Amino acid sequence: MSVIPAEQLMDKRVHYLNESYGVKSWLFTKDHKRIGLLYLASITFMFFIGGAAAVLMRLHLIEPQGALVEPETYNKLFTMHGVIMVFFFLIPSIPAVLGNFLVPMMIGARDLAFPKLNLLSWYLYMAGALLTLSAIIAGGVDTGWTFYTPYSSVYANTHVMAVAIGVFINGFSSILTGLNFVVTIHKMRAPGLTWFRLPLFIWAMYATSIIFLLGTPVLAITLVLLGLERLLHVGIFDPKLGGDPLLFQHLFWFYSHPAVYIMILPGMGVVSEIIACFSRKRIFGYGLVAFSSMSIAAISFLVWGHHMFVTGQSIYAGLIFSALSFMVAIPSAIKVFNWTATLYRGSISYDAPMLYALGFIGLFTMGGLTGMFLASLATDVHLNGTYFIVAHFHYIMVGGAVMAYLGGIHFWWPKISGRMYSDGWARFAAFVIFIGFNLTFFPQFMLGYLGMPRRYAFYPAEFQVLNVMSTAGASILGIGYLIPLVYLAYSLRYGPVAPANPWGARGLEWRTSSPPVTENFEETPIVTAEAYAYDEGREPLA
Repeated sequence: MSVIPAEQLMDKRVHYLNESYGVKSWLFTKDHKRIGLLYLASITFMFFIGGAAAVLMRLHLIEPQGALVEPETYNKLFTMHGVIMVFFFLIPSIPAVLGNFLVPMMIGARDLAFPKLNLLSWYLYMAGALLTLSAIIAGGVDTGWTFYTPYSSVYANTHVMAVAIGVFINGFSSILTGLNFVVTIHKMRAPGLTWFRLPLFIWAMYATSIIFLLGTPVLAITLVLLGLERLLHVGIFDPKLGGDPLLFQHLFWFYSHPAVYIMILPGMGVVSEIIACFSRKRIFGYGLVAFSSMSIAAISFLVWGHHMFVTGQSIYAGLIFSALSFMVAIPSAIKVFNWTATLYRGSISYDAPMLYALGFIGLFTMGGLTGMFLASLATDVHLNGTYFIVAHFHYIMVGGAVMAYLGGIHFWWPKISGRMYSDGWARFAAFVIFIGFNLTFFPQFMLGYLGMPRRYAFYPAEFQVLNVMSTAGASILGIGYLIPLVYLAYSLRYGPVAPANPWGARGLEWRTSSPPVTENFEETPIVTAEAYAYDEGREPLA
């Protein structure tokens, strides 16, 4: 397996990024790397749209009586923020961007199994996103991102169906992506790449794909039923029509709790790659970490009822869901303990990707521990529907998934772009994001404990100080997210040319040029060693 010398890199960059000129070549590409970059541009745009809604909400909440927007507009803002961030950023971010770009290279394949389906998945994502944005521009929707019935199915006078159809279409994008990954990982691994030589990122993507395939159709069916009741007045969820509103919650959370792990499992895979590389050690307990990904995927389908402790469901069902919710913490804890053991006595270098990975571990652990309060029936009764829920969710999703996403972007940016970025600015951005995040969301734990309900446009004056702290943190966090956008864009033109393997990593993706040639490898690699043989000084190739 030959590595392309640096002096030939410019020719290879032209071959991969500008192999054919013009927009048409990108819109009809079947190259998984280009499709990953199309997702990167689309998802980044949606991230900043959803973030703008969050900024407006936080500015509104500086004052107890909220002088910025009307209560109806506030309802539309938190709905817009939730829908865009959950369905159009958090769920597709790592699988669609890093997964698309990396999965074939990490297993030694030339592309995904179904390149045309891969391109179709991006078009479906764009169709769903554009329909949702058009509904928001036309007046928005005020149901919250959970679309709870019967308000959403009968009483709401906003553009519920347009947004629901946008999310429905986007769900098929996820299904096609998951199908592509499962088939590719099963059928297209390089010679010698056995299941227990796979990188942990691949295990995480495989587990995530299983959730895509089994969970997303349930959400699609739920949205169809919502539409039938709203348009045809069929009695499914509305009690006045003979329906049951709790049925919607059961169906919605059967998908949406596993969706939490769609957001976080790929991030765990990213962190495993970064921790091993920047501590120069093999992952402690590789087999346990791999199986924990599959365990999380399996148990995640059994815990949806902990979202419904206060809905009147059977106390016995509540006890079972509570026990299962504590169980799902075990495989997550295995990962955290094994990452910590990997770091122990490692030769650690604190490059920007490592800072993001360490930030992920700290923030995700905080989110996981606070989740135990919500898994317990007694404390959940008090905390349900308060800002404690908001803080917990964001420590998992933003503190976890977004930190891992940024860590992965920084780790593989030289491979994606063929350029290096400013490590000083990248470290500074990681610190700003970490500080801004904690200042934004830690006060919300206290607000929730004190009883401030979420989704209210107004609040008692005694909560103002904590809300001002949260808004100040959101301002810092927003700046932190803008900084990487600037220096990464700058690096595309002015950054130093990246070598094939700037970090000294062990994955197959680092054994080809930066950026890769169109077919990924000049020759099919043959794998002869495990994924993380850092302490043996061996390459994982023949």
